[in-house]
Amino acid sequence: MPYPLRSTAAALLSVATLGFASHAVAQQEPIKVGILHSLSGTMAISESTLKDTVEMLIAQQNEQGGLLGRQLEAVVVDPASNWPLFAERARELLEQHEVDVVFGNWTSVSRKAVLPVFEELNGLLFYPVQYEGEESSENVFYTGAAPNQQAIPAVEYLLNEVGVERFALLGTDYVYPRTTNRILEAFLKEEHGIADEDIMINYTPFGHSDWQNIVAEVRRFGSEGKKTAVISTINGDANVPFYRELANQGIDAADIPVIAFSVGEQELSGIDTGPLVGHLAAWNYFMSVDSDANYDFIDAWIDYTGDEEAVTNDPMEAHYIGFNMWAEAVRKAGTTEVDAVKDAIIGVTVPNLTGGYAAMMPNHHITKPVLIGEVQDNGQFDIVWQTPSTVAGDAWSDYLPGSRDLISDWRKPMECGNFNVASGSCGGSTAAEEAEAALAE
Repeated sequence: MPYPLRSTAAALLSVATLGFASHAVAQQEPIKVGILHSLSGTMAISESTLKDTVEMLIAQQNEQGGLLGRQLEAVVVDPASNWPLFAERARELLEQHEVDVVFGNWTSVSRKAVLPVFEELNGLLFYPVQYEGEESSENVFYTGAAPNQQAIPAVEYLLNEVGVERFALLGTDYVYPRTTNRILEAFLKEEHGIADEDIMINYTPFGHSDWQNIVAEVRRFGSEGKKTAVISTINGDANVPFYRELANQGIDAADIPVIAFSVGEQELSGIDTGPLVGHLAAWNYFMSVDSDANYDFIDAWIDYTGDEEAVTNDPMEAHYIGFNMWAEAVRKAGTTEVDAVKDAIIGVTVPNLTGGYAAMMPNHHITKPVLIGEVQDNGQFDIVWQTPSTVAGDAWSDYLPGSRDLISDWRKPMECGNFNVASGSCGGSTAAEEAEAALAE
C-alpha cells in the first residue's frame, strides 16, 4: 500500500512546511513599541519632544537590524494632558495594539493613573521624568530622578554654596510637587533647622498664567533680611508666564535665585532667557555636557528633526537610557516576553550622555549623576556643580515617617516594592488606591 503512505508523508510534510512558514512569518512580525505622551494640552510643550525622541531611537534601532531579527514599530497615542485619558490610552496600547513595551508619561498624576492598568495587564512602562519617589512597581522602570537624585542635592547646593536661609516652594497643584515639597520641608527642618516662618509654600493649577500676585509675594518674602531662593516644581506651559513675570518685577538671580526641577532646554526655547540669566535648574543631564556621547546624540537629533536649532534635555536622555536598557534586556532574555525582560534588566548597564554609565537597580530605579545648571542668555545651561559620581535612585524617602523603613527589591525571593524592614513584611501593590487619590486631588 505505497500510495497512501506517500500521500500521508506528503501531507505531513505539507503541514510541517506550513507550520514552519507560519512560524517564520510570526518571527518577522514587528516588535510594537507604545508611545504614551501628550501631544496636545498643557503638557505638550514638554511631552511632544519625548514622542519624537522615542521614534528616533526606534528608527536608529531598525537601521541596526532591529531586535532579535525583527523590526520595531512605533504605536503612538495622544492622552492630551488628560489624566484619566492616560489610563484609557494605556489600556488601548496593551489590549488592542498588544505592544511589547511603553515609553511615556510626564506628570506623576498621569503615571499614577496608568499604574493599575500596567499591573493588571502585566505591561512594561519606562517613565523618563524626575518624580517624587514613594513608589516602586514591578511593571515600571523609573529612568528619571528620584528626590535623592535631584531635589535633595539641589537644596543642599543652595544651602552650602549659595547661603540660602529662606525657601519659597512654588509648584503645580498635583502629587509630584506636593510630595516633593513634603520631603523638602522635612529635610529643611530636621537636617538644617530651618524654621516654619522661613518656608513659604504655594500651589497653582496646571496652565496657570497670572503670576503677578504670587511673584510679588515672593519679593516680599525675600526682602526680610535673609537670603531667599525659589524651589520650582511648576510644570508645563505655566513656566512661560512665571519666568516672564519674574523679569517684569525685576527679580534678579543674584537676589532671589530660582532653581527649577521641571524646566529644561525645551521649556526655555519658548521664552526670552536674557532676563533669566543666573537662575538655576537641577537635572541629571544638560545639552551643554561635554562628552562625545552627547555630541553624537545632539547631531543625531538635529539630523532627525532637520532643525539646526533643536535642543535636547534631561527627559530625552532618560528615554535614551531606558530604551537602550530595554533593548539590551530583550537581547539578554532572547525574547520580548514581559516577565523575562523584567528579570533580565536588573543589573543592565548602558552608557549615559554625560560620559559615564547608568545601571538598573533592583528597585527599578537607575544610577545617575546630579548636575546644577545656570541659565545662559542663549537658552542653554552652564554646569556650575555636579556630584563626583553617580547616585543610585532611592524609591522611599528617609525624611517621611511612613517611608523610612521601606525598601524595594524586585529580585527573587523578595520581589517586593515596599518591604518593611522593621516588620519584615511586604505591603503589596497599592496602585489602584494611589491612582484614585492622585486623580481626586
